[in-house]
Amino acid sequence: MSDTSTLPAVSLTESAARHVAEIIGQPNAENKGLRIYIETGGCSGMSYAMEISPRKPGDEEFTCFGMKLFVEDRGLVYLSGSIIDYKDGLTGAGFRITNPNAKQTCGCGKSFEA
Repeated sequence: MSDTSTLPAVSLTESAARHVAEIIGQPNAENKGLRIYIETGGCSGMSYAMEISPRKPGDEEFTCFGMKLFVEDRGLVYLSGSIIDYKDGLTGAGFRITNPNAKQTCGCGKSFEA
């Protein structure tokens, strides 16, 4: 397990937190949050993956605007300092990740090179 005590937090914008709240605003969802992790693959080598789920063993937990954000421990080194936003509009609605650790990102914004 890596030492994450000195890494900056991963955070949600207010817009992203509102959207997560809308998704999990169901009964029996009080222990769930947005979970983000890294998968190998994608056009730039690594891909972001997200799900609404409870905290899993090895996840770091952050709270942003009252919403839980879980980050897989092994992915935190790639995601530290990242900001997750949500854009709603006619084109390109969805979560956007601003990752200061990405050397290169693909055009779709879902994969990156560290």
